[in-house]
Amino acid sequence: MLTPAFDLSQDPDFLTIAIRVPYARVSEFDVYFEGVDFKFYAKPYFLRLTLPGRIVENGSEQGSYDADKGVFTIRLPKETPGQHFEGLNMLTALLAPRKSRTAKPLVEEIGASEISEEGVEDDDEEFDWEIEQSPYEEVSESALNPQCHYGFGNLRSGVFQRLQDELSEVIDIKDPDSIPAAERRQKRLAAELAKFDPDHYLADFFEDEAIEQVLKYKPWWADTYSKVMASLGKSQEQENHAALVSFSEDEKYQLRKFVNKSYLLDKRAHRQVYYSLIDILLAYCYETRVTEGEKNVESAWNIRKLSPTLCWLETCTNVHEILVSFGRRVLCYPLYRHFKLVLKACRDTIKILQLGKSAVLKCLLDIHKIFQENDPAYILNDLYISDYCVWIQKAKSKKLAALAEALKKDSLTKAQLGFELEELETAALLVQEEETALKAACSASRQQTPCCSPEASDLEESDSTSSSTTQDSDSEQDERQENGSKTAGSLQGPLLEESSALLTDGVEVCRNMALLRSEGSQGKPLALSCAPGRSGPLIEELEDQLKTIVQISEAEGSVAGNHSSVQERDDRQTPIH
Repeated sequence: MLTPAFDLSQDPDFLTIAIRVPYARVSEFDVYFEGVDFKFYAKPYFLRLTLPGRIVENGSEQGSYDADKGVFTIRLPKETPGQHFEGLNMLTALLAPRKSRTAKPLVEEIGASEISEEGVEDDDEEFDWEIEQSPYEEVSESALNPQCHYGFGNLRSGVFQRLQDELSEVIDIKDPDSIPAAERRQKRLAAELAKFDPDHYLADFFEDEAIEQVLKYKPWWADTYSKVMASLGKSQEQENHAALVSFSEDEKYQLRKFVNKSYLLDKRAHRQVYYSLIDILLAYCYETRVTEGEKNVESAWNIRKLSPTLCWLETCTNVHEILVSFGRRVLCYPLYRHFKLVLKACRDTIKILQLGKSAVLKCLLDIHKIFQENDPAYILNDLYISDYCVWIQKAKSKKLAALAEALKKDSLTKAQLGFELEELETAALLVQEEETALKAACSASRQQTPCCSPEASDLEESDSTSSSTTQDSDSEQDERQENGSKTAGSLQGPLLEESSALLTDGVEVCRNMALLRSEGSQGKPLALSCAPGRSGPLIEELEDQLKTIVQISEAEGSVAGNHSSVQERDDRQTPIH
């Protein structure tokens, strides 16, 4: 039997069911409805629905068939006129049979030991006295250790023992079947600390034109949220708000393909399912925003890499822990690593949760499609997303609203991420300010430097002062002073130009040295070598070299002057024959 495509709608008095059966025999079909049960049969199609409200047979029911479209349209009167039926777009939940009224809950058996039924016993079931027995054997302590659980509601274990070849391409953790949750978290934190790159973060922090463009993008839920906020004054019913979220034909087809399940979750597992849902939605909101709604080959990688639930099979215990782990991964792995994107994804997730389970289901269907088209990310559908798509259809809208409020009240700061972001930004700004100041100083020195050096000018000034006080000195001494000044000027001029060039290059070297980090520092930036108010080691070294060169040039100038005076004295003392 085939499950046909179907759609449900309602007005105050009637429930309308449209069933598409293009290859059915119109002359052979049966319709049955009573209370919340609805059955339709037209070979080879069979449809059985559990309606969210009661219907009644009172003679006002109607039915029609469109031969061109192959669609049966059946209008059924509501037992209580004016009643609103909730969840008519949750097609998977409508396909489920009615729940059993017995004390034993319905459980779908996935594996031999994957779902614990401890505490759930049927008193009417007799004990099997013919059960096979085996002799007692000593078991090693390592064999007594239970397998670690993961997946939706922590209901899975032993999955990756069968998928070792594809394991490394899907998740980051190695051998998850033997690593408990606490150890997974420690390994994840260490991996994030080693992956964090201060250079990449600072590049996005200072050059954020592309990020600002991404922040302006409006995803599909933004317009829907605006309509809901505008309609709050007119209607307070959440059911009417859910009607603003519509599903495409492809999404309806996905919903019809899911097999409905009943999940046996204790109170703790139930909370973890909600918390992991936030984690997955945060990753999806980031991916949708940075790609501006256009999915690409990296979309599956982005979503699973940013979610600790999907990448490390981790279970969170509170909302703040989820925000911190998501923020750390945004600053470590994707192309755009900016704190504003973390906050924006949080606000987007709040809007989706406030729109209700229809909006959440639409996001989960999109994630399911992305993973299904990516090999081997489809494994995550089996572990998480498919179960979430079925489970969310039965979730309480009030729970999602409370979850949105908890996320809204929680605040996230840069200091809580553990990467010393504020210190890193402050240090980078100081380096930038010193770089600007050094460039300005070098530019001013170039403009104010005359043809000869300051030492030569001082020497000439002292020469003029000396000549004014001792006007009766001989011309040979004046000539020696003039020659010495020219020699010093010719030597010191190029040296000053070379030192200025070194200082200018030193600015860039200083900036690069300040931003370098050692590989063993585990993501922490090195202490800056340039700080405001004092020169860095490179500048001090250049100054020492400059002083040494100037002293050498002065010494050479004095030697040349002495040699000239000795030569002149010998010339005067040589007799003329």
